[in-house]
Amino acid sequence: MTDLSAQSLCTVFEQAGFRAYFVGGCVRNAVMGVPITDIDIATDATPDQTTTVCTDAGFRCVPTGVDHGTVTVIAHDHAFEVTTFRKDVATDGRRAVVAFSNDIAEDARRRDFTMNALYADRHGQITDPVQGYDDAQRRHVRFIDDAGQRIREDYLRTLRYFRFSAQYAPAHAGWDADALAGISANLDGLQTLSAERVGAEMLKLMAAPDPFPALCVMQQVGVLTAVLPGADPILVGPYVHLETANAVPVDPMGRLAALGGQDVAQRLRLSRSDQRHLDSIRVLSASSDTPKAIGHIGGKATGRAAILLRSAYENAPLAQGALDQVALGADAVFPISAADLPHLAGVDLGAELRRLKQLWLASDLTKTKRQLLTP
Repeated sequence: MTDLSAQSLCTVFEQAGFRAYFVGGCVRNAVMGVPITDIDIATDATPDQTTTVCTDAGFRCVPTGVDHGTVTVIAHDHAFEVTTFRKDVATDGRRAVVAFSNDIAEDARRRDFTMNALYADRHGQITDPVQGYDDAQRRHVRFIDDAGQRIREDYLRTLRYFRFSAQYAPAHAGWDADALAGISANLDGLQTLSAERVGAEMLKLMAAPDPFPALCVMQQVGVLTAVLPGADPILVGPYVHLETANAVPVDPMGRLAALGGQDVAQRLRLSRSDQRHLDSIRVLSASSDTPKAIGHIGGKATGRAAILLRSAYENAPLAQGALDQVALGADAVFPISAADLPHLAGVDLGAELRRLKQLWLASDLTKTKRQLLTP
């Protein structure tokens, strides 16, 4: 409502005889009173009409998803995804064949949750075709119409349901019975999803304020086993509690290490960086190294996650000063270099450097160069 670029873009559509609405997450978040990120716009103009209208107004258009009705419009250096009203023609559980529509109700009914099907014009007047306004205010995640049908249109919606619940619904709110029934009846469809889509959704879930309740329900209804066999949320609750109690920034990989599971990197198609981070957290949490040594070996973020996971395993509060020790270790510099061992080279040099490094770590990073080099 206060973004001048968005206002001017909507005005251009109206002056050309079309409708333009803010839609989806920006309206949902505004109703909930939480921060807004992207501003998406829905319109009855076709992609070609959108391009013509916006180009004539001096805006730049990029056909980012024109086959699905989406044109990215750059208005005053701000990018907006502008999408034509659509209706589903065919779905296979992973993707949809769509047709353009001029009916806002048809566009709303192809979406997943009622809270995501809210539209607002540039004056703030809300259009609510599927009664999502009250759900958004109550932070109640509810599928539009029949939950099973929505899920069969795109099986990723099962994971999105739990992610949205973890992100927005209060822990005491309970769970939508129709949603859980629809999810339970369509578990097989999860196997049709790509590892990339499952991984992206799971990482968003793990970044929610507290994914523990959602993970527990996912386990109860069979979703967790379907997407990540061997995973168990029992340690995620203590891990998140330790994060909160010690004001540690959320680390999805730390929470994922607490969750466990078989072939996690492959099943969730983690990046190499995330896989290394996850593996290091697991190894260091199970080591006997001190927090300072862990910080030096893994770095600050990995070290923090490792000692939190260790404490969660032990069902114990974090030792006083442990996080400070991790930070000190991350900043510490090993006092020995190859130049200090001129009599060695090659394999022998590498072996001696590793031996001295282990002595230094075992001393909690206190031994000096002189002490390390003294026989």
